[in-house]
Amino acid sequence: MHRFLLTPRWWGINVFVALGVPFCLFMGSWQLGRFEDRVDSHREATANAERPADRTAKPLDSLLPVDRNTSGRLASASGEYGEQLLVPERTLDGKAGFYVLTLLKTDSGKAVPVVRGWLPGAADAARAPAAPTGRVEVTGALQASENSGTKGVHAGGGLPAGQLGVIAAASLVNIVPGELYDAWLTVQTAADGLTPVPAQAPANTGLDLKAFQNLGYTGEWFVFAAFVLFMWFRLYRREVETLRDTEAGLLPETEPAGAAAAKA
Repeated sequence: MHRFLLTPRWWGINVFVALGVPFCLFMGSWQLGRFEDRVDSHREATANAERPADRTAKPLDSLLPVDRNTSGRLASASGEYGEQLLVPERTLDGKAGFYVLTLLKTDSGKAVPVVRGWLPGAADAARAPAAPTGRVEVTGALQASENSGTKGVHAGGGLPAGQLGVIAAASLVNIVPGELYDAWLTVQTAADGLTPVPAQAPANTGLDLKAFQNLGYTGEWFVFAAFVLFMWFRLYRREVETLRDTEAGLLPETEPAGAAAAKA
């Protein structure tokens, strides 16, 4: 009855199933691992971003370049405040407003952008408090430079003088003379009526659409594996039923291709 399983046609089917099912299970497990990695990265990044302000700060240079481990960590730098810019169209707690950003020229000679806080409403230089004068010690959460794909940035250009759409060295290089750090700080204990800007998790660490795509692909690959097994069983059952019907005389005397090949 089951000699048809040894025919060339069924050898091909069986080999396909034997290779296809493990492959689908492997790909499903790999996609699940990608999703779990994103979950772990999100937890770690969130923990760093929510690091309380009383944690010990480290020198800025020791935390560079910014990566998943250093993003959100408290960094300290000494120097003097210089040019001040406004970063418009930034929301905080669902309210529209703007960041007050001041360049800090550090002892190393490089300048680092420091977001001293947030104010509600349209960007207005008259409302932004002046930065402290003289030598200062600044401590803030370290953040990676923004880009055109960062959520909330104004990458279209056309902003008035004294405003900045993207907080990045590439955006500041034509505005501020001298060398710049490829990072920025957000002060967690803002003063002068400013609201502190919370640190954000680094890019590609959140539970975004890509993360849930990995989870969706996991389900798809497992479904493919189940479908391959289902189709094999369906073909097998149809072959067996055809042989039984032929033996019972319910079908013409023409033998199924699988049975004929087995006899040959």
